[in-house]
Amino acid sequence: MLYFFSMTTLHPATVHFPIALLILASVAGLLYLYWQPRTELRTLVWWMLPLGWLGVGAAIGTGLIAQAGLPPQAPYRSLLNWHISSGLALLILYAGLLYVRWLRRHKRKPTKHNVSQPVDSADPLLDDPNARWWLTLLFLLGIGLVVASGWNGGRLVYEWGVNVRAF
Repeated sequence: MLYFFSMTTLHPATVHFPIALLILASVAGLLYLYWQPRTELRTLVWWMLPLGWLGVGAAIGTGLIAQAGLPPQAPYRSLLNWHISSGLALLILYAGLLYVRWLRRHKRKPTKHNVSQPVDSADPLLDDPNARWWLTLLFLLGIGLVVASGWNGGRLVYEWGVNVRAF
């Protein structure tokens, strides 16, 4: 029972949520930019991205605690360092994206809404044609970092047996 609550088991339990949420948000963002600018896709981007970002924070926290007991001169240390670095890069990349969106949403000038006028539903970031190229780059880079970090995490477990315990 105590094994269930150790940090070495909490890290694998927390990584799957940010993987799914960040890839879903990034793919939805790319579909919004290059397929159809649908409200559903925009909603997926801006709801899944913060949840995935929080999940990355939880995965990083549990992962750093779980790796604290590993030997410093282990042969897999460079792979582990790359895994940690890519997780931190994910945290920074998506934090920057969320921050830029937050800035753009709060720089809009308040307007009086008349009941007969439709509310402006344009997204201040996704609908900006000048942001399209760097948003594409960030979404693709984010997907690549998620895949690379997950791949290296899987290698640590399945090739090196890092933090794997037999019952």
